[in-house]
Amino acid sequence: MRQRRFGRTGWQVGEIGYGMWGMAGWTGSEDDESLEALQLSVELGCNFFDTAWAYGDGHSERLLGRLMRANPARTLYAATKIPPKNRQWPSRRGTPLDEVFPSDYIRDYAERSLKNLDRPYIDLLQFHVWEDDWAEDDRWQRAMDDLKREGLVHAVGVSINRWEPWNGLRTLRTGLVDAVQVIYNIFDQAPEDELFPLCRELDVAVIARVPFDEGSLTGTLTKDSTWPAGDWRGTYFVPENLIPTVEHADALKPLVPAGSTMPDMALRFILANPDVDVVIPGMRKPTHVRSNIAASDRESLSPQLLAELKKHRWDREPSEWSQ
Repeated sequence: MRQRRFGRTGWQVGEIGYGMWGMAGWTGSEDDESLEALQLSVELGCNFFDTAWAYGDGHSERLLGRLMRANPARTLYAATKIPPKNRQWPSRRGTPLDEVFPSDYIRDYAERSLKNLDRPYIDLLQFHVWEDDWAEDDRWQRAMDDLKREGLVHAVGVSINRWEPWNGLRTLRTGLVDAVQVIYNIFDQAPEDELFPLCRELDVAVIARVPFDEGSLTGTLTKDSTWPAGDWRGTYFVPENLIPTVEHADALKPLVPAGSTMPDMALRFILANPDVDVVIPGMRKPTHVRSNIAASDRESLSPQLLAELKKHRWDREPSEWSQ
C-alpha cells in the first residue's frame, strides 16, 4: 500500500486506513471475523485505525487494543474519539462547551480509552463532534495540552459534523489541532472549497471519512433497502434520504470503468486528491479489506473520469436524520 505523510505529525500512514464503527454500531458483525479482518489489513499494509469510545461503549477500542498487542513489532496508529457528554450527534448550535466537553470529562474519557486500548498513550485523540464557536475557549485547549505534556496523547483532532466542512476553520487557526476528520467523497466535495486549502496552509492532516456515503456509493442500495432493528442505518436512510440517494448513486453506475467497481471508483476518486492523508472506509470482513486496500495499488483514475465525477457533487443541508 502507498503511504502518505500525516500532516505535521510526520507519521507515515497507509493511505487506506481502517474505519472501525461498523464493528460495534452496525448489525452483522462478529468479533472473530472482525479480528481476522483487522489482522489481514495489517498484513496488507494498513497502519492507521480510527475508532471511538462511542462505537459500542468502548468495544471497538478493545478490539483495536487486541490487534495492537498481537502486533508488537509493527508501528500501528490508534485514533479514537471523545463522545459528547450530552450524547448529541451532531452538536447543536449554541450549546455551551460545558455541556459537551468539560475539562474533567475530556480527561475522564481519555483515560477510559487508554484502558480500552491497553496502551500508555493515544496517538490521535479527537473530539467526536465540534462547534467552531468553541475554538477560542481555553478550557478544552488546556485539557488537551495537559494530556499531551503528560505523554498520554500525541496529537489532537476534531471530527467535523456531517455536511459542515466550514465548522472547524477557526479552530484550526488556533494552531492547536493536528488533524481534522471530515466527510469527503464523490457526493461530498465541499471540503475542497475552504477546509482543504487551510489544512495545506497549516499542515493539518486530513482524514476522509464516509467514502461510500454510508453505503450508497457501493452501488448496492435500492429504494426498498431496509435494515434490522437497532442498526443505525435504519435511522439515517429514512425515505426522504434513501430515495434521492439511490437515484444519485444509480447515475454514477455508467461511469464505472471496465474492470472496476463502484467502491473502487469511490476510493480512487478520494485518493486522487493529494490533500487527503488517509481515507478510512469501514471494513468489517476480510473481503472488504482486500478489495478496499487494493484501490491503493491501482492506477489513478483518468483526468476525464475525474472531471465527470466532479459533476456529481451533491451539496446537502443537515437534517433531523443526518446524525
